[in-house]
Amino acid sequence: MNVSPATRATAGLGFTQIVGWGTTFLMPSVLGRHMEDALGIPSEIVFSGITVMFAVGAICAPRIGRLIDHTGARTIMAAGSVVYALALAALAFSQGPVTYLLCWAGLGVASTLALSTPSSIAIAQVAGPGARRAIGMLAIIGGFASTVFWPLSGALDVAMGWRGTLLVYAAIHLFACAPIHLLVLPSRPPAHHLSASAAPAPTGVPTEIRSRVFLLLSLTLSTGAFVFTGAMVHMIEILRGLGHPAASAVLLASLIGPAQVTIRLFELLFGHRYSIMNSAVVGSAMLPIGLGLALLAGGNFVVAVICIAAYGTSNGLKAVQRATLPLALFGRGQFGAYMGRLALPQGIVSAAAPPVVAAVLSYFGAAGALWLTFVTGTASLIAMILLARLARTVR
Repeated sequence: MNVSPATRATAGLGFTQIVGWGTTFLMPSVLGRHMEDALGIPSEIVFSGITVMFAVGAICAPRIGRLIDHTGARTIMAAGSVVYALALAALAFSQGPVTYLLCWAGLGVASTLALSTPSSIAIAQVAGPGARRAIGMLAIIGGFASTVFWPLSGALDVAMGWRGTLLVYAAIHLFACAPIHLLVLPSRPPAHHLSASAAPAPTGVPTEIRSRVFLLLSLTLSTGAFVFTGAMVHMIEILRGLGHPAASAVLLASLIGPAQVTIRLFELLFGHRYSIMNSAVVGSAMLPIGLGLALLAGGNFVVAVICIAAYGTSNGLKAVQRATLPLALFGRGQFGAYMGRLALPQGIVSAAAPPVVAAVLSYFGAAGALWLTFVTGTASLIAMILLARLARTVR
């Protein structure tokens, strides 16, 4: 049976994205307590590793995006897997806060080379006109990262401790992810991509409004990223602050994943039937709707389920649209450059969100955190509506 290059790339990158998110962003949720005890550092420092990773990734992203446009993603993503392996192995031997955070800086470099932004650029290059569908499928696969790695991290931690677990993860990056990148991606950008980059792309918004479109897109994605990153890390604590028992808070938070995957699957199956801009506006609207309901009656379990479903739906759509919107608005010719430029503000905001939301939670409780995220989510919606009006011809 012949497997298309796009299908092969989507399956391979789906695996590496699950590993990438599972061994970095999701890892401290399970291993953080043992790291805290072993290294003698407070939990704030443990979770600051995620902030360092996002910040370093944001700084590196614009240059890497432009580079992938010209050279393709194969070698860059394989190199990212090697850097992941080195950084995780070094993290396994860290002895204090300085070496701990330096290792997370290394993970930030690796993420810029091999995580979400380069994978989206790679899929767009390989899939060509079918990029929106391929990116949607990649997002669906990536949505299972917590389902796979939270229990896996727990089991490995029991069997060999957190240092041994990190060494296993380093080996997976080196001996599985790096070869997969080399096998499923072409050595150079495909011909349809090169031909698109040789001249101005005929698709997307007119040149004269691209700067305004980019500004609005950057604003809506960055404010959305603040809510998603900040609230996701502290969701259980927010739910507990609304009055839900610990077990109920964990159960409610666990519904985010299924909501994300469900909406991504719907987008994959039916996305071709409606405008991507309409989908983006709906996804942006779900965020303040869910947060507003939480402010009004979030202590009620049924209302909380609706809030979580709205939050997960918005997050699931935004995860797809972070790649498909730039593709629709600017075309394939300079997709990597645009993705890299967009990743810079998103990365900075994502780095700042967890400690900012934590501080608000500490001083103002769950209501304060919800008001902060509600206002930020509303700003994201307003920017998206303005963007949709400016780029009304884009489907």
